Amino acid sequence: MRSSDTPGRHVLFLNWRDTGNPEGGGSEVYVERVAAELVSRGHRVTVLCAAYPGAAGEELTGSGVRLLRRGGRHTVYLRAAVAWLAGWLGLGAVARRPYGMPDLVVDVGNGLPFLCPLYTRRPVIALVHHVHREQWPVVLGARAARIGWWIESRLAVRVYRRCRYVTVSSATRDELAGLGVDPARVTVIHNGTPELVGRPAPRATEPTLIVLGRLVPHKRVELALRAVAELAPRFPTIRLVVAGQGWWEERLRQVAGELGIAGRVRFTGYVTDTDKHALLSSAWLALTPSLKEGWGLTIVEAGAAGTPAVAFRSAGGVAEAIRDGVTGLLAADEDDFVARVGELLADDVRRLAMGEAARAHAATFTWPVAGARFAGLVTVLAGEPVPAPATARLAP
Repeated sequence: MRSSDTPGRHVLFLNWRDTGNPEGGGSEVYVERVAAELVSRGHRVTVLCAAYPGAAGEELTGSGVRLLRRGGRHTVYLRAAVAWLAGWLGLGAVARRPYGMPDLVVDVGNGLPFLCPLYTRRPVIALVHHVHREQWPVVLGARAARIGWWIESRLAVRVYRRCRYVTVSSATRDELAGLGVDPARVTVIHNGTPELVGRPAPRATEPTLIVLGRLVPHKRVELALRAVAELAPRFPTIRLVVAGQGWWEERLRQVAGELGIAGRVRFTGYVTDTDKHALLSSAWLALTPSLKEGWGLTIVEAGAAGTPAVAFRSAGGVAEAIRDGVTGLLAADEDDFVARVGELLADDVRRLAMGEAARAHAATFTWPVAGARFAGLVTVLAGEPVPAPATARLAP
């Protein structure tokens, strides 16, 4: 908790989505868990994010975080700027009681940042989970990908050049350095490990793999399907659970059919925390074939359930979420990924030992530690003088 002589601050997070959004993922979990920790330390927190069907425009979470949903998937960026500028006149949602205008803004960049230094003179923290260089061509067409990458790698670096950065792994800090961001301005604050809910399920009797997360192209669930198809002759009872939802599910079902493994794959759709715990604890291995992750939250979630993971060495923060050879394995390429999965499925002793090591590793990451580090930055930065808006700094 904050000390009695440290005033609470109003912290505004600008984030693309919230955890209730059907497309929400690890980034949203991080924001809301850190926000809840800030509230527990006496701060007031607002998260401005995109609206979605069925969601209230304003909501107070059980942890005391105020959610404001404005705009949609693409227009939330403009609505954030409008809300802020209207707030200077006392008219906007950001300025509405009971919190008043924010003392500090956390601008969360999920590929596209909010670029809020262009319109605010409040202190800004740029929160970057990972750099999206490899993901732009997968998510968008070639021309749009070039524009997105230019915004992320050139424009954003210039706009935030006087701001403090926070990221979730040393790998992302190194990537930001490659874009010209001074590592001295980047603070690494790891994810905590979400608490397990409900009773664990017994370990499955047959070789069972799980992929947990949003079903979108850059998560590359196809590679998990390929692994099942190639390993089926060695492990005749092998199964794969695909836990999560997303617009790419229909294509994944088609791929499973094309590979002749539809009967071996179970698509669960959305899973509750209780179901997630049961699925993770019953699986033999958790697979993370994602192209890039800032951290690898699902890896440590699986570790907390005693389940080791296999991922790609080149996928950013997963190389820190997994201790290679201790809590799981990191693959060099797609063929190596399949080989690593087969290696652990065939070695019960090693796999179980890795699961116990993964459990101990996951326990070292906690949300209170992450929240305390973030709160320290808020206390320091909210009291610093702020330079003129970035519009003036961008003038030639």
